[in-house]
Amino acid sequence: MSGQKHPKELRDLTASPLTGITVALTDESDLFKWVVTMEGPAGSPYAGGVFTLNITLPPTYPFKAPTVTFATKIYHPNISNDNPPNSGTMCLGMLKDSEWKPSTKMSAVLEFARQLLKEPNPDDAVEAKIAEQYRDDRAAYEREAKEWVKRYASNSSPGNNKK
Repeated sequence: MSGQKHPKELRDLTASPLTGITVALTDESDLFKWVVTMEGPAGSPYAGGVFTLNITLPPTYPFKAPTVTFATKIYHPNISNDNPPNSGTMCLGMLKDSEWKPSTKMSAVLEFARQLLKEPNPDDAVEAKIAEQYRDDRAAYEREAKEWVKRYASNSSPGNNKK
């Protein structure tokens, strides 16, 4: 283990959770794999949805960025809808090797991820067609995103939070 930053960060995030976000270990014996439950932000097409994210910290964390993926299917220009292993991959600038800083806290990563749900960045998209729709027909984009929330991220969805 390169740094000892993440056990403290995990304690902080579980003791004082961020609004709409809960964090836990995927397996109590592995400090490098976290599971996050994130509520869709109010005022976004994802409001009312509950999304599961998986975070994997590399052994060299905090010197290398974590991997953040959505386990819940989501209609979003910055989150991949590909088949595994790339499904749920998130395009978040701060997680790119060229932009990652060891001083970045996981709380900031999670807040940025939630903010990305509220304010997609079509100029840094992994789903080009969704980005184009977001730019050209926002109403259609929002309808489709809301439909996916109902289908995959609501408590009434069959197999909630599963792909």
